[in-house]
Amino acid sequence: MRRTVTRLPLLIAFLGMVLAASSVPTIHAQGQVTSPEKFFGFRMGADRKIARWDKLVEYYQLLEKQGAGKLKVVTMGPTEMGNPFLLLIITSPANHKNLEQLRQNNLKLSDPRGIPEAEIKTLAAASKPFVCMTMSMHATEIGGAQMSPELVYDLLTRQDAEAQRILDNVVFLLVPSFNPDGQIMVTDWYNKYLGTEYEGSNPPWLYNKYIGHDNNRDALTMNMKESQYVGRLLFTEWKPAAYFDFHHMGGYGARIFFPPYAEPVRPLADPLVWREAAWYGGEMANKAEEAGLSGVMNNGQYSGWGHFGFHWITPFHNIAGMLTESASARLATPLYIDPSQLTGAARNLQRPTEEQMNFPNPWPGGWWTLRGIVDRQKVGAWGLLDCVARNAETIVWDTYLKASRQTDRGAKGRPAAYAISATQHDPLTRTKLINALLAQGIEVMQSARGFTTSDGAIYPPGSFYVTLAQPKMGLIRYLLGETHYPDNEWTRQADGTPIRPYDMAQDVLSDFMGIKVDPLDEAVKGDFARVTAPIVPAGKVAKGLAGYVIDGRSNDAFKAMNLLFDKNVPVRRVDATGDGVRAGDFVVPASAPEGVLAEIAKTIGTDFNPLKAEPKPAHDLKRMRIGMYQRYRGGNMDEGWTRWVFEQFAFQFKNVYDAEIKKGNLNLSYDVFIFADDSTGTITGEPTARRGGGGEFGARRFDGVPDTTPPEYRSGIGNDGVNAIKDFVQKGGTLVTLGGATDFAITKLGLPVRNVVDGLSAKEFFCPGSTLRVKIDNGHPLAYGMPSEGLVLFHYSAAFDVVATEFNDRNDIVVRYADRNVERSGWLNGEKYIAGKTAMASIGYGLGKVVLIGFRTQNRAQTLGTYKFLFNALVTPPAKAASRAGS
Repeated sequence: MRRTVTRLPLLIAFLGMVLAASSVPTIHAQGQVTSPEKFFGFRMGADRKIARWDKLVEYYQLLEKQGAGKLKVVTMGPTEMGNPFLLLIITSPANHKNLEQLRQNNLKLSDPRGIPEAEIKTLAAASKPFVCMTMSMHATEIGGAQMSPELVYDLLTRQDAEAQRILDNVVFLLVPSFNPDGQIMVTDWYNKYLGTEYEGSNPPWLYNKYIGHDNNRDALTMNMKESQYVGRLLFTEWKPAAYFDFHHMGGYGARIFFPPYAEPVRPLADPLVWREAAWYGGEMANKAEEAGLSGVMNNGQYSGWGHFGFHWITPFHNIAGMLTESASARLATPLYIDPSQLTGAARNLQRPTEEQMNFPNPWPGGWWTLRGIVDRQKVGAWGLLDCVARNAETIVWDTYLKASRQTDRGAKGRPAAYAISATQHDPLTRTKLINALLAQGIEVMQSARGFTTSDGAIYPPGSFYVTLAQPKMGLIRYLLGETHYPDNEWTRQADGTPIRPYDMAQDVLSDFMGIKVDPLDEAVKGDFARVTAPIVPAGKVAKGLAGYVIDGRSNDAFKAMNLLFDKNVPVRRVDATGDGVRAGDFVVPASAPEGVLAEIAKTIGTDFNPLKAEPKPAHDLKRMRIGMYQRYRGGNMDEGWTRWVFEQFAFQFKNVYDAEIKKGNLNLSYDVFIFADDSTGTITGEPTARRGGGGEFGARRFDGVPDTTPPEYRSGIGNDGVNAIKDFVQKGGTLVTLGGATDFAITKLGLPVRNVVDGLSAKEFFCPGSTLRVKIDNGHPLAYGMPSEGLVLFHYSAAFDVVATEFNDRNDIVVRYADRNVERSGWLNGEKYIAGKTAMASIGYGLGKVVLIGFRTQNRAQTLGTYKFLFNALVTPPAKAASRAGS
């Protein structure tokens, strides 16, 4: 492998923009600073008014010119759709001139290993705390992006001691929109239907190019450009002391949530992180009460153990990671709420109309407006900045304490380290895991010679070593170590019913990726070198007498296949293990242009190994014509993720909407048709009830309530579409259904399959976001390239019984859950219901087949260890059943 420093040029260019802006400040008289109201023509948060991103960018650039050296606007790069992604740096002119030194000081305090304490004290005395805030990540949660212009204006123009203290004592890193693409979509949608019966409705598609609401969950692997920018700010390049993320919630409970979180807490963060969050949240709430703003809740609804999104992963970076959630209006349209409708009970908030310790001033009901959101969010933002400014020396020193104490904790604890062998089932995916750890700012070491542990385990040359004696030890523990969600009085109701976690029950990235990671009780001394930049593998090309073979165990083998198709190079696939090849390997003829192969090897790191003899049996491959269902009703995040994954692996496909499906004759255009994870009712267009005052877009409960969805966006394939899908499969097509969409296939096509957990109560069976052990028939073409045993992600998923009929020979069970000890990480309540049951099956239907994948095979582009189950369904199958001899 060769290493290339890909991150350093980005950092140099980024800092160059910051420092260049800092060197020549433009000074203006205070009276020349343009107010938001004057620039936009309305007060921020005014009824039925939303400032669009292009105008917001223009305003911030104007403020930079007028801000007397207090504001620097940095364009970090383009978004996924090409819009500018901004960072605003707000502090005193003196701090701007010294910004790079302040940043370097902070980075040393954030990882003080090897620095004498006397030097630490000198660094701390010359440092300022950094605070980062991100706005409106979820684009329909518009308050933060609309509040930010007022916040920035106040910081630039207020002359009181409080504002000056913030500028002098704090470096404020503001991302005024985490999701500019979505901000534009939502603004344009709102303005299009303003004054109509559809005013205030949400857009009918995902509010960014790929992943919609899941952009928060992208903190784990940072696949999207926007996530990468914020990840650099938080995890590697700035490492602020506090991070505050601005969101909205349902409209029928508290008006706003401020920290701290409720129980359960996720262990292994430094205690100061949680103390700081409680401290800051108390200051925010106090400021709100001083301002006469009601409906403020602390210590409720949002638990300390949540998915590893940005505000929940940051505590394990030694950052006080927090979120605020404001009650939603109808975008910028007011929402009337009678007091009797304030029924949104939550953790630690049973009655939103009554006083309680963490909610002493209930909102009385009435008209809820965007301005009410802006007021509360601005108070929260200012409260955090003011608290940090008043206690700057303490917070700077706490940065050092958190890092040093976590390092010591990791050195004394067990495990002491993790070893990642160079020998893996899919080495290229192992490299992706290492690069993901680096992006989190985790120190990873590599041994050129290999190393041996105290108990005699031998790791070959090129293996990796991750010590827990480093500041991010808690993060390492959760990304690489077996994890179990707490099962106690904080996670169950009084009657024993499990309380649903906030998304996932664990975030073990190595398990998601299918990479074997070994915990080590004792630290290892060896010849290690720190991996300082993302690893870029260099594939090699070596011709054999019969051509070339690509290892089918690698996910990237499928990308190589697709790139070869692009160049009209023929590809075959091996159907039996033997003579130096495995079932699932890809074969390229000796006549293939070596220049094409060399370019592919260089681009994706795939090896083209010498093939000694033509394998038998093997079959020819052709590019399959792939269609994937695309709907409205707010879009489908799993479809968006699948679309992104397909693009990364060079699969050609087409998004197919209702109208094309209803026309029928799908076999003329497609060989494979995919339904991403979805509910049956959403696919067909059947009405479903709203949940808690919000819920599924376009769904209705009452016939007398107007439908706020424009008719052209009322999605669903209906009976005509169901019949068209039946016809497609009966005529030889392959239908692939993922997650919840398996219910659509089972019920609408009448398959001889039963979901064994359907209808069970949570007390009987409950399994949120957990990795489970499975047995795999890797001699089956749908499991080519997989190990015989592995892990899958079960996230409120399905498990099956294939019912006996006279045609059992047409059905194949590809993956089964283990017979016992099913849970690897997470929370599995009711193992007996799925032990030994089917996780993935292929069901014959007419001349075609239906592939049912109950687990989350490509979840959020993180579960790389199970990608091949989906990819294999997109590859030409052998003409006859392949040998079941495993590899």
